Amino acid sequence: MRSAECGVCEVRSAVWIKQLSYSLLPVPYSLLPIPYSLLPTPYSLFPSKIMTQVEHPRNTAIASEVVVHPEHHKPWKWYDYFTFNIDHKVIGIQYLVTAFIFYLIGGLMAIAMRAELATPDADLLDPNLYNAFMTNHGTIMIFLWIVPSAIGGFGNYLVPLMVGARDMAFPKLNAIAFWLNPPAGALLLGSFYFGGSQSGWTAYPPLSLVTAHTAQTLWVLAIVLVGTSSILGSVNFVVTILMMKVPSMRWDQLPLFCWAILATSVLALVSTPVLAAGLILLLFDLNFGTSFFKPDAGGNVVIYQHLFWFYSHPAVYLMILPIFGIMSEVIPVHARKPIFGYKAIAYSSLAICLVGLFVWVHHMFTSGTPGWMRMFFTISTLIVAVPTGVKIFGWVATLWGGKIRFTTAMLFAIGLLSMFVMGGLSGVTMGTAPFDIHVHDTYYVVAHFHYVLFGGSVFGIYAGIYHWFPKVTGRMVNETWGRIHFVLTLIGTNLTFLPMHELGLQGMPRRVAMYDPQFITLNQICTIGAFILGLSVIPFTINIIWSWIAGAKAGDNPWNALTLEWTTSSPPIIENWEVLPVVTHGPYDYGMNNHTDVVTSDAVSIG
Repeated sequence: MRSAECGVCEVRSAVWIKQLSYSLLPVPYSLLPIPYSLLPTPYSLFPSKIMTQVEHPRNTAIASEVVVHPEHHKPWKWYDYFTFNIDHKVIGIQYLVTAFIFYLIGGLMAIAMRAELATPDADLLDPNLYNAFMTNHGTIMIFLWIVPSAIGGFGNYLVPLMVGARDMAFPKLNAIAFWLNPPAGALLLGSFYFGGSQSGWTAYPPLSLVTAHTAQTLWVLAIVLVGTSSILGSVNFVVTILMMKVPSMRWDQLPLFCWAILATSVLALVSTPVLAAGLILLLFDLNFGTSFFKPDAGGNVVIYQHLFWFYSHPAVYLMILPIFGIMSEVIPVHARKPIFGYKAIAYSSLAICLVGLFVWVHHMFTSGTPGWMRMFFTISTLIVAVPTGVKIFGWVATLWGGKIRFTTAMLFAIGLLSMFVMGGLSGVTMGTAPFDIHVHDTYYVVAHFHYVLFGGSVFGIYAGIYHWFPKVTGRMVNETWGRIHFVLTLIGTNLTFLPMHELGLQGMPRRVAMYDPQFITLNQICTIGAFILGLSVIPFTINIIWSWIAGAKAGDNPWNALTLEWTTSSPPIIENWEVLPVVTHGPYDYGMNNHTDVVTSDAVSIG
């Protein structure tokens, strides 16, 4: 039977959660048109599920009581993944699978473009179709592949498990955030019926105002949907991490992935509305006769560039910060060493979040920016490299002297280090105004951001999939096929994007279907690399599907990891644990003398 004291704790906890939840409202709850007692807490968003989180002093290690229902042990059926499901794990898988489908679509567009660029003439794709492929390839890869998989996929699946919560703070809002993405993708693909948006993924006016009018409108609506999804998801992550971690977890025991997601969410909440404002103004110019960005009617196209890049450079950090979090989880586990510089890596995520808001103008050095502005943003761009370097140094120091297990996840993590350093170095060169003016809108820029976003973000996504696949499915992947996938991806990436640096330095412009014949050799090398990258997806897809169906049983913790997600079953039950875990050590205390296992308290039966 449950004690009276426990019942009082439940009431205090419910009030505490509700007060903190509604402290985020823009007006006091006393001014709302409904009674405070009727306002939902995060937990009340679970239909037909009763669960309580008991409040305990923060300096104790007492597990929370929970009402456990037998149906929570039943696994989800395959068709549950096609429904409006509010389980954070189902939503995470929905994000990952949907994003991977769009990755395949965007990849096919890239292969078609590289096949066209194998020769100087436009002999495969019509130039307008090439422009449409180029525009939607970039849009899909950023907004429907990297951002949804890194934040929505891994974030939704892992954050509640890592902080000891049973779900996200607002599960229904979480499901809504996901289900905004498929319509956005449908709008982008449907725009090809009207010729496809052809103004590049930046949609700069006046070009976006004079090409493929209807398709451009659909493009804008799609990005607004994705941005809304990002805002809803970010609110959920912030509330979940700040309010729902288990009482026994100190802030210096919070996994670094959660620090990265927290910084990413804050950055998204600040920057995404600015992009939405710019796109809505562009939508008005397209359809309602306004002239915000029409230069012939008094509009200012440079204002659009400021609105766009205020979001879109931080978007680079939205795509890479969660990957940095994945790196900080994968490397210590497979090197069997504590992470080097835990606090420095955690605080560097917050530093990137702050400084990253003040670097956007380096994309506009050729847009008539005055000298003082070029100088300021050159300095801020170089400064943002410092916290990134702190992370790189911490990961290399963690690897140094470790008992490294060269699993597929670790191979992709190490590959990411080399790829991202290459992209980071070229980024530093472009952060200086004189050099950037020289290579602006050339293939040097294409090489840079592909080393950062493919060599960085996509390698990190692969590392995360291979690392947490046993937790998600309860089965191991085939390491041999995983290594084949890694080798093909590494070769394809370097063969595709490394020659682009030279193409840019020689002056080949990007976003063109036809080019000077002097560039043919390097372009053909890039095309061969792109086809290798395309082939690399085949062993990955076969490996994942086969391993999910018939892979070797993994057990609950095949990597002997120390973070909380490995303390529950594989795959986890619907509400993650029968009894919430108690944290008794740090998440990276490998080889430490004071290391003990994560434990759970005895459940209190509720009659």
